[in-house]
Amino acid sequence: MRPTIICHMITSIDGRLHPSRFTGAAAGISADTLSDHYEEVADRFEAEGWIAGRKTMEELAKGSARNLADAPMAPREPHLGERNGRNLAIAIDPSGRVHYGQDSIGADHVVAVLGEQVSDAYLAELREDGVSYIFAGPRGDDLPGAVAQLASVFGVTKLLLEGGGTINGAFLRHRLIDEFSTLIQPAVDGGAGSDSIIDYRGADGERPGAGQALRLIGCETLEGGMVWLRHAVETAPEASS
Repeated sequence: MRPTIICHMITSIDGRLHPSRFTGAAAGISADTLSDHYEEVADRFEAEGWIAGRKTMEELAKGSARNLADAPMAPREPHLGERNGRNLAIAIDPSGRVHYGQDSIGADHVVAVLGEQVSDAYLAELREDGVSYIFAGPRGDDLPGAVAQLASVFGVTKLLLEGGGTINGAFLRHRLIDEFSTLIQPAVDGGAGSDSIIDYRGADGERPGAGQALRLIGCETLEGGMVWLRHAVETAPEASS
């Protein structure tokens, strides 16, 4: 068993991810109103946490690396900090590069998803900070195994995937996305090469969405002209025949 995973993103009409690059709001429309929709819609799902990649977590974390060279050898098994009923902030960080300095991002308890090759010193740092962690195989790329542990170890049943295009692409490739929740801002980026909702980094010709199909299950126009689309992810008919 694994939790339901909803990929919740805000994008320009050309599918880009960085609001700092978007064109501005039209006359009479509040930019704050548009940006506030993201969290307001996320709250509707009543998820028990959210997932992001290393780059996103490095922007949010407040800690710095510490010299814990004499750290004892630690078993490569789940470590649970004091969650205290909080939602989870789940970092996909195979190489152990994010330094937290505390056990939370905002009000949410941090869970690091690591590769088994991370150092004992880094694990000691996480324990000292009160951070929980699990392992996703030797290289940290066993996403199905990691997601299953989030259910079995932490008891969560629904999570939001709020990563960049690379993380989102990896989850799609492993068929771990159950729904896309996409907020389309009335704006355009327009720049070639800017990150998009899915930026899968795989072999040439590999299609991360192969065998999957999307079904529209919701469409709502929000204040300011933001459009909220919901698509369920299903097995494609040709894949099930």
